[in-house]
Amino acid sequence: MNYNYFNLVSKGILSAFLILFASNLAYSQQFRPQSAKDIPPPHEVAEGDYQYIPRSSMPKSPAYKFSIPGFFMVQVNVDEEGNNIVGDAANEPSIAVDPNDPNKMAIGWRQFATVNNNFRQAGYGYSADGGQTWTFPEVIDPGVFRSDPVLVSDSEGNFFYNSLTVEFDEYSCDVYKSIDGGATWDAGTYAYGGDKQWMTVDNSESIGSGNLYAFWTSSYSICEPDFFTRSTDSGLSWEYCISVNGNPYWGTLTTDSQGNLYVAGMQWNGFVVVKSSNAKDPEADIWWDFDIPVDLDGSLVGFGGYDCPNPSGLLGQTIIDADRSGGQYDGNIYILASVERNSNADPCDVMFTRSTNGGLSWSTPIRINDDPSNQAYQWFGTMSVAPNGRIDAVWLDTREVLGDVWSSLYYCYSEDGGLTWVENIKLSESFNPHLGWPQQDKMGDYFDMISDENGAHLAWAGTFNGEQDVYYAYISMETTGIAQNQSATSMILEQNYPNPFKGETQIQYVLHQSGPVSLHITDLQGRVVANLVNEVQVAGQYQVLFNASDLPDGVYYYTLVTNAGRNTKKMIVLK
Repeated sequence: MNYNYFNLVSKGILSAFLILFASNLAYSQQFRPQSAKDIPPPHEVAEGDYQYIPRSSMPKSPAYKFSIPGFFMVQVNVDEEGNNIVGDAANEPSIAVDPNDPNKMAIGWRQFATVNNNFRQAGYGYSADGGQTWTFPEVIDPGVFRSDPVLVSDSEGNFFYNSLTVEFDEYSCDVYKSIDGGATWDAGTYAYGGDKQWMTVDNSESIGSGNLYAFWTSSYSICEPDFFTRSTDSGLSWEYCISVNGNPYWGTLTTDSQGNLYVAGMQWNGFVVVKSSNAKDPEADIWWDFDIPVDLDGSLVGFGGYDCPNPSGLLGQTIIDADRSGGQYDGNIYILASVERNSNADPCDVMFTRSTNGGLSWSTPIRINDDPSNQAYQWFGTMSVAPNGRIDAVWLDTREVLGDVWSSLYYCYSEDGGLTWVENIKLSESFNPHLGWPQQDKMGDYFDMISDENGAHLAWAGTFNGEQDVYYAYISMETTGIAQNQSATSMILEQNYPNPFKGETQIQYVLHQSGPVSLHITDLQGRVVANLVNEVQVAGQYQVLFNASDLPDGVYYYTLVTNAGRNTKKMIVLK
């Protein structure tokens, strides 16, 4: 099966493709076609009609929360009472944290009012208590199609929200500003833009402090072929577009402690990093110092069909960040991405490389995930660098059940400039990313993370409620993960789906060793209302169908018991 639709050079067809299509096509956020008849429209199109659906009319269920020592996660897209809104969808989140008061933070995401309509809007939520609780007021710019949210915070604590819109088949972006921790936003400022944009802010003490930079995919730009803009007045205005050398796409930007700007992304034959040392000067016309090819032993992948975790989306973007610690590794530049490997048959590994000379040269890429298989997907790889120089990395991982798409959140970090990394740490329960699609077979294209001295703030998406929802998580570098914190380390009990339910629901579990197994349902008083399994089973993955048609509405618990211990989860019957 071929998931690397983008590494055309290695497949020997680039020349033919250029002859046929160079006049009007370039890489875009879409499946790489094999013939002209296969060319689809760009992915971010204004689909569906806007329908106002009041939250009061939507069913509710308990919001998903999970914690172990050193890690907690909480749902962000909740109603006024903190409940999950059943039947909507939220994905592709980005996060901003106030550096002066880390209790204040905001997350933006693609908000779908209903899974039955692909019309999406600029969802947002904010927290004033360090992410423990979240308020989701409504959406920015109600009734307007919006996608690809990117949030940043400057050193003054101002938040900025970059949002893509499509009108008459033209892509453009608006940047909204909040001065109260994301609780309210202004009317927005036109910022040119295009499909799959990214934004960063210069928080150095250079002359560029407060500058905002954004770039996007050249092929779908409001000012094609140009695809980069800058704001030097805290987002009040944005300069007209220019091009970036090397034509990077599906990437991100960062600045180092001196205010130098770095742009990273894919290009025709691999990855590229572009540097500007004068973009920080508000009076200067931006020029690019160099564009350097970077080897990650693979290419970004996506649109691989239903055998992969994110069938019609990317499996990650190019993530670049810099060490701004003032310490031993200050000035180091790092790149991380989930790629399909060139040197082996692995469908998606998290690969990492570093530069110690300002991006002029790059180290041999190393693999961050430590699973022994070359069959698992490590996707949505995301990285951030802490103020003390620690490098944090997270990704979704299918290693637990090879050949399946069920994924869990994994984490590791490096404290020596990326030379060595700690053992991978599993943080979350596993979930099925193929649930809750809002008329598109994907869970977005990326996650977003910001590190502090003690850990990392993560905005991510999952289907723990049986639908796509956005979560905030805080990861402490001291976490030991699920494996050390769960009593039943030789089994996995998944959340039932659907939940809540009125008729039948599925319960899935994984046994890592053979032995006697019991699975039963109890009510709130602890009385057993159903025995589903009571037998010896071999190691493997199991699925049980439970019919609750004879039970009254209410909360019930299902418990899996093995020689390794027991695990209990809650289910809700709602008729």
